[in-house]
Amino acid sequence: MADRLTPERRSWNMSRIRGKNTKPELLVRRLLHAKGYRYRLHGKAGKARLPGNPDLVFAGRRKVIFVNGCFWHFHDCRAGQHAPKANATFWEAKRTRTRIRDADQRRRLEEAGWAVLTLWECELRDGSALESQLVQFLEAEGTGAGN
Repeated sequence: MADRLTPERRSWNMSRIRGKNTKPELLVRRLLHAKGYRYRLHGKAGKARLPGNPDLVFAGRRKVIFVNGCFWHFHDCRAGQHAPKANATFWEAKRTRTRIRDADQRRRLEEAGWAVLTLWECELRDGSALESQLVQFLEAEGTGAGN
C-alpha cells in the first residue's frame, strides 16, 4: 500500500494546480481561435473586470465562457462526485462554497446582460460536439444563457 501524503506534501501538490491557462481551457481557446473567434481572457471586458473572471470574454457579443474542472467545481459527473477521504469535511465545505460562488457570479453576469456558457472538463472529450456547442452559443442572437 502506498504511503499517505503528509499534510505538507499535499499542500505543496495543491499549490501547483493552476486556475488559469489549464489544459481544458487551452483546448477550448485553440478550437475557437481556429474557427476565427477572438476573445479576451480571464474576465477582462475593456477596463472593467467581470464577476467571476470568466475564462473567455466575447465583449462585442456580450457572452462569456467558463471552463470548469469537474472536481473543483463539484460537477455531477463521476469525477466531480469523487469525495476525498483525507480531510473530507474540509473538501466538502470548500467545493460547496465554490459551487455557491459560481452560481452567484453567473447570476450577476446574467443580470448585467451577459450570456454565460459553462463547459465542464468531462464534456471536452467529444471534439465535434464541443465545437457545435460553442458555435451555437456564440452565434445565437441575444444573451440567452447557455449550459
